[in-house]
Amino acid sequence: MARHSHWHNIQLKKGKADARRAGVFSKLVKNITLAAREGGDVAFNFKLRMAVDAAKGASVPKENIDRAIARGSGTGEDGVIEEVVYEGFAPGGVAMLVVCLTDNRNRSVAEVKTAATKNGGVIGVSGSVMWMFEKKGIVRSASVDEMALIEAGAEDIMQTIDGMFEAVCDVKDLQKVAAAAGKIDGAQIAYIAKTTTDIDVAKSVELQTFLEIMEDLDDVDAVYTNEV
Repeated sequence: MARHSHWHNIQLKKGKADARRAGVFSKLVKNITLAAREGGDVAFNFKLRMAVDAAKGASVPKENIDRAIARGSGTGEDGVIEEVVYEGFAPGGVAMLVVCLTDNRNRSVAEVKTAATKNGGVIGVSGSVMWMFEKKGIVRSASVDEMALIEAGAEDIMQTIDGMFEAVCDVKDLQKVAAAAGKIDGAQIAYIAKTTTDIDVAKSVELQTFLEIMEDLDDVDAVYTNEV
């Protein structure tokens, strides 16, 4: 039976690629830079391979990818990119995590707090909502061998409404699960809510507008919520 898709929600939260192409390119390139800090060779750095594959899938130019790898591995120019997660609440009392990739924490926190406050949300202190989420690996594939995935570390396997399969696993098992899945449509690390909350239609519209505003911020890579 088709079930709720983590991947679908995550992709929505990543933004509308056609309408915001430049912003999407920038976020994908930052992901490559961050991953390249653990090594600039995709053959030995699985996180980097995931980031590069995602960038290629969005048609990011090769020179942009190469420049991002150089920057992350210390052979390029510019400052260091790091991941910072801000916690808080969106309209409707929905818990959220705002993941930023930035070379300037002061700039990022100011922009995130201002945007949240102006649009019905609030940024709280560290630990305020993180306990409501789990950091997981997600592998998406057109067909799967469920037993092989389970043996590799998959904790949950679901078929989505578009006929694809998604395997959720511990982050440390992501590479093994991806290998067990064979030809994959994508793999990534994401924050998944332990329990979800539902809100009424009016608040849902307000929430979607809020999320789009937050995701349009230059330093914001993704926003995760516990809304259904």
